[in-house]
Amino acid sequence: MLRSMFSGITGLRAHQQMMDVVGNNIANVNTAGYKAQNAVFETVISQAVRSPAAPVAAGAGIDNQGGQNGVQIGLGVALGGVSTNFTQGSAQLTGVSTDFMIQGDGFFVANNGTEDLFTRAGAFTTDADGQLVTPDGSIIQGWMANATGVIDTNGVPGDISLPVSTYVAPVATGNLTVGGNIPKSLANTETVTSAITVYDALGTTATATATITKGVANNYTISINGGATTAIVFDAGTGALDAGQATTITVTGGATPAGNIAEGVGFQVDITGLTEFASPSSFAVTKQDGQGVGALSTFTTTADGQLIGVYSNGVKQPIAQLAIANFNNPNALEKVGDTTYRNTVNSGVPLIGAAMSDGRGSIQGGTLEMSNVDLAGEFTNLIVAQRGFAANSRTLTATDEMLQELMNIKR
Repeated sequence: MLRSMFSGITGLRAHQQMMDVVGNNIANVNTAGYKAQNAVFETVISQAVRSPAAPVAAGAGIDNQGGQNGVQIGLGVALGGVSTNFTQGSAQLTGVSTDFMIQGDGFFVANNGTEDLFTRAGAFTTDADGQLVTPDGSIIQGWMANATGVIDTNGVPGDISLPVSTYVAPVATGNLTVGGNIPKSLANTETVTSAITVYDALGTTATATATITKGVANNYTISINGGATTAIVFDAGTGALDAGQATTITVTGGATPAGNIAEGVGFQVDITGLTEFASPSSFAVTKQDGQGVGALSTFTTTADGQLIGVYSNGVKQPIAQLAIANFNNPNALEKVGDTTYRNTVNSGVPLIGAAMSDGRGSIQGGTLEMSNVDLAGEFTNLIVAQRGFAANSRTLTATDEMLQELMNIKR
């Protein structure tokens, strides 16, 4: 009789723990990156009342006897575990460049100064040193790009830093692209011009003015800032460049205006887009490959976790890439607060790499993954836990009444 009372006590305890899990889920219904949990029950040890017996064949004065099943009475229930539901949470667009969401499997890696922790909550910010950090100050891990924007994801991840004082070095202009139409009606020595801003190795700007001068028939010359001329020949029948005409030519800049940085510089000029038709001039210098000094103003995020810096000079260049960790058994991760996890002996070591590689999810910038708690399901679990608790309390009440009847037998 006392067994039922002890079983009822274990039921009360188990359903109270289930209520604790449900309550925690409901409390975190709006916590970014939170993953709902589920209480898993299991039976405790059973007491053997009768052992099983094997069938006995007839012989030596013994009749044939059949086998007997054992009899066991369970002694209650216990909390066998708390599983975590790692299904995708809903996306909430924030527009904040330091907010990130993983679409698919994986965890962000954050170092608290002692160890790497792992989180699905991507509400990050930058500190005074420009480091990308979690709300509790742990530094987000990844790979920084070199001066030319190349990222080596095969190296060991380190702290990601996005200081506003980051600059891209200037690049001297070496290549120009010209295009458009040269009017066939141009008279000998008549010209068309177009200008573009160019840079030297220090980022100093100057104007490079390209001049095309009509020669005999379909022959022209091109010069930059009054420098040496280079021949251009068109096909008289098609108006396109002559078959023997090189599409990339070298043109040396001159000294007009005085002190111009283009003086003496040999530009590689792409003339592929030039034509000679009987139509107005559309000649233009359309492109140059130099750049001035640029300061980091903001950044965008790619699906593979690259942070693309947008600089004041219009240049876009990778500055870092987020590291993403996967685990063979994420349910074995230890929760350590602040919506972070620690790996354990049963979760396996973190498998760290770039997003969209080896089964890792993609990254969405300016977006947060919200809690995956299903309120309707949690309210149902709330009722189940409450009814289970009440039913087990009735077991205690009934057992108590039976004991009272037993005590009343002798009066």
